[in-house]
Amino acid sequence: MPSILPIDTPSLGDRSYLVHDGQVAFVVDPQRDIDRVLDLAATHGVRITHVFETHIHNDYVTGGYALAQRTGAAYHVNGDDPVTFDRVAVSDGDVIAVGDTMTVQVMATPGHTFTHLSYALADAGQPVAVFSGGSLLYGSVGRPDLLGPAHTHDLVRHQYASAHRLAALPDTAEVFPTHGFGSFCSATQSDATASTIAQEKRVNPALTRDEQTFVDELLAGLDAWPAYYAHMAPANSAGPSEPDLTTPQHADAEQIRKRLADGEWVVDLRNRVAFAAGHVAGTLNFGLDGSFATYLGWLIPWGTPLTLLADTPEQIAEAQRELVRIGIDRPATQAVGSPADWNGDGDLASYPRATFADLAQVRHHRPVVVLDTRRNLEVAEARIEAAVHIPLHELPQRLGEIPDGELWVHCAAGYRASIAAALLARAGRHVVAVDDEFSKAADAGLPIVRGAGR
Repeated sequence: MPSILPIDTPSLGDRSYLVHDGQVAFVVDPQRDIDRVLDLAATHGVRITHVFETHIHNDYVTGGYALAQRTGAAYHVNGDDPVTFDRVAVSDGDVIAVGDTMTVQVMATPGHTFTHLSYALADAGQPVAVFSGGSLLYGSVGRPDLLGPAHTHDLVRHQYASAHRLAALPDTAEVFPTHGFGSFCSATQSDATASTIAQEKRVNPALTRDEQTFVDELLAGLDAWPAYYAHMAPANSAGPSEPDLTTPQHADAEQIRKRLADGEWVVDLRNRVAFAAGHVAGTLNFGLDGSFATYLGWLIPWGTPLTLLADTPEQIAEAQRELVRIGIDRPATQAVGSPADWNGDGDLASYPRATFADLAQVRHHRPVVVLDTRRNLEVAEARIEAAVHIPLHELPQRLGEIPDGELWVHCAAGYRASIAAALLARAGRHVVAVDDEFSKAADAGLPIVRGAGR
């Protein structure tokens, strides 16, 4: 029986797979940092002979082309995808032999994209699994709206049909999606970490609802996706090279000051507690302890020079690895140490952190502006009465809409509020970051409006 080894990228909510028979292996949807795949193959003593892409990805830069170039593997991409590199063009019904007993059958499963493919694995003729990419996910499906509203109506119905096509596989076949572990490419999220066709028939709305109900519910549940997605398909269609993960040039305090003055982004990777306590004025906070690459890639003006600040060289390396996955290849500079090292002469900037209970108390004593940075669907469920709502990803363009005064900013758990607080502090606002779970707001005595939309 083949071994199927997932390669998790939890920061983006994706999985790649290495599948081997003890001698040869194939890889499905590898991420940009292919050293992880090569190391795993080396650990198991197998040779990678085939690489399969389920689709031209919207949420990360693929490592498929680079992996095929490095290993000499055949690179299988849908023949209908308009790519500019050499590949083995595949289409629905093709069967590819991998090693002596493994075969991979190509299945057209449009919906996430028009040219999406899934790959059904058999061993010695017996069905084993299906690699479903952004088609059938655990308890969900891939989003049908990433190609724009003009295509969403068609794609959502394709997605329904594709899910039913995959459901015709044997009940025992295991399902191995690429998305669905927190990825914004998933229509909804699930806590499941494994599944089979039989299980999906029981729980997946694409297989338990009639088509119109499925369409209506799925479309009603879609919210914004990261802005950097717009750059992923063009990059993937061009055959991305291996990333350069060598350490960027060091920046001293004077260089950091100049880069800030020039309007560049200087990003502090420390956690939000440390950042609030003391940081270089004008720097932004995207902590490595959260969805760092997703939100940085979402907010940064594409192409802006980037400097990274961290406690250790290892944190710089981790951030670089996260960034190359979304096409931000080379930070301009980096520095490690402490804010005092990065600041030179002068005082550090800081701002207070608070809880929802603190917010409830302060509203008894003085007027404050409450800014909710959650996404639209979150706010539609429940919000603090009279709070100003601007989703985090819209905040840089909408700073002028926020009323004057002391500003208390919150999200669902604190991470996005810290990003927002740093942006607001840089803009000269008197800000307090609410570092708390929104579920505690009602218990703190704050007036909550439920189910009232924006």
